[in-house]
Amino acid sequence: MIKAIAIDDEPLALDVITSMVNGINFIELKRTFTQASNAIRYLKKFPVDLLFLDIQMPDFNGIELYKSIKQDVMVIFTTAFSEYAVEGFELNAIDYLLKPIKHKRFEMACLKALDFFEYKKQKDVKDNNSIYVRSEYSLVKIPLQDILFFETMDDYIKIHRTNSKPILTLMSMKKLLQMLPKKDFIRIHRSYVVSSQKIEAVRAKKVILKNHELPIGTTFEKGFLDTYLPNNS
Repeated sequence: MIKAIAIDDEPLALDVITSMVNGINFIELKRTFTQASNAIRYLKKFPVDLLFLDIQMPDFNGIELYKSIKQDVMVIFTTAFSEYAVEGFELNAIDYLLKPIKHKRFEMACLKALDFFEYKKQKDVKDNNSIYVRSEYSLVKIPLQDILFFETMDDYIKIHRTNSKPILTLMSMKKLLQMLPKKDFIRIHRSYVVSSQKIEAVRAKKVILKNHELPIGTTFEKGFLDTYLPNNS
């Protein structure tokens, strides 16, 4: 069960969130607060897993509040102002809901929180089957078996998938490689990391997978061939 609190200076907004959470069987809304200062005092004594957090409040800015929290806690921002979306994204928010919040959209955000909650509990398990990335201001769960290859594009990573459109996420290659199981993914070029299981052929210093031909970089050629060929001889 995910323990949560909601913080919003408008009592009506809190009533809406309370009503919606009552229909979610995996979230327990412990308390609601109209004053952020009271919420901060509560969190120091009673840690929770998830915050439903307004941004524009008289006594506090929700983004600044979240930055000040030392606990590892998920956040779903709820606000009437879309201009905060990018900053919410940079803070690794689970989701960003614009008021008036639609019920189906609220349920989707809660399901993302559940996925990430379960992922965090199991992240030390070696055979994890998915990764989470940030795309379009929310977390996206991607099964490893769906990934064809990763492509760097300036400060972004483009994730090419087998049967879905690519996803763009703000991430460094270094961080990406830390997330991936080494036995399943291999770097072939400064711009490409491929799923070793999806490789169909290797010829003329190129890796063939599905409808793509990707170059093998000189720096990575020996490491790639030493790793890949022994398993495919």
